[in-house]
Amino acid sequence: MKTVFDQSTRLELIKRINSLNENSQAQWGKMTVYQMLKHCSKADEMFLGKKKYKRVPLGFLLGKIVLKKILKDENPMQRNAPTHPEFRITGNGDVEAEKRKWIEYIESYSQFSEAYYVHWFFGKMTKEQLGYLAYKHTDHHLRQFNA
Repeated sequence: MKTVFDQSTRLELIKRINSLNENSQAQWGKMTVYQMLKHCSKADEMFLGKKKYKRVPLGFLLGKIVLKKILKDENPMQRNAPTHPEFRITGNGDVEAEKRKWIEYIESYSQFSEAYYVHWFFGKMTKEQLGYLAYKHTDHHLRQFNA
């Protein structure tokens, strides 16, 4: 399975991010390209430990089960999955600036050294699980915009 901790995978993701522009249209969902870029930047900011979010009660009950389902194989994540309210982006902004920010976060995975990570829904995850999830989340949204 692909992971953001692999350099060639990061380079592939960066190439796909760079293919986006202000005219990129979603294949599904309601987000604009800017909103998707900002959403993904915030997600990677969280995955990298730069910002933490409180666990949600439903996550304590279902988090591990859902994580296992997502990471069981290389299939892409399902469309229109629920997200934390902090990751619901509205408004417009600078697409190119948000692309640069997201790419910086993707590149930062080369320096990630934590043994585990605590997700707001899935709970405690190994570095390996985080690498797979971060890839799948990024891939999911790039597919959303045909990148």
